[in-house]
Amino acid sequence: MHVELLYHTPDPERAIATAARLCYAPVGAAELMETMPEERVQSVLSTIMGSGHFSTLEHASYTFAVDGVSRALTHQLVRHRIASFNQQSQRYVRFSDGVATVKPESVAASEEASAVFDRAIDAAVEAYGKLLEAGVPAEDARYLLPNAAETKIVITMNVRELLHFFRLRCCNRAQWEIRDMAHRMLELARPTAPFIFLDAGAPCVGGACPEGKMACGNPYPRVTRG
Repeated sequence: MHVELLYHTPDPERAIATAARLCYAPVGAAELMETMPEERVQSVLSTIMGSGHFSTLEHASYTFAVDGVSRALTHQLVRHRIASFNQQSQRYVRFSDGVATVKPESVAASEEASAVFDRAIDAAVEAYGKLLEAGVPAEDARYLLPNAAETKIVITMNVRELLHFFRLRCCNRAQWEIRDMAHRMLELARPTAPFIFLDAGAPCVGGACPEGKMACGNPYPRVTRG
């Protein structure tokens, strides 16, 4: 898996603070963006994050490129509806040289399970190739491709949705592959807006676990805002 931060709103914390401050300021947003003192930016951000008035977080966004993940992951990912996605197409891309796949560690750890997995993948990929050779369109041959097939995807989320995504997918109870991706995305985003992403992640990072009897029993270290 490779995760790269392609782009984000320049100076996202100042942009968010500007949008929030505009509601109460006699001057325009452009002037606020240029002249607001840094301590005022931090004060506004503290109010936003403490009060839960998160609409202003929607004014900053992040775009990530993710390679080498499975279709099983992206099927989960696109359930996050307040986001934009563009994924490598199995309709227009012909995998005539073979199909790369993602193998779960639980499978790779067992020689027997790994052999079963490999045989099934090899059979599916071989059949896919034969359909292409027979003139079947890639959009129809792809019906044979497994959830393990590797894919590439570009993801754009605003900060409000990104925090929600991290809350759900950084949790120890999230599926392992999307959890790994979420943590990598958070590691890239946090340095760009350290105050906003200070306690981003699973709910236990910034408060109590909401999972009840389904809790993992191994919470992340808690972070508190000063």
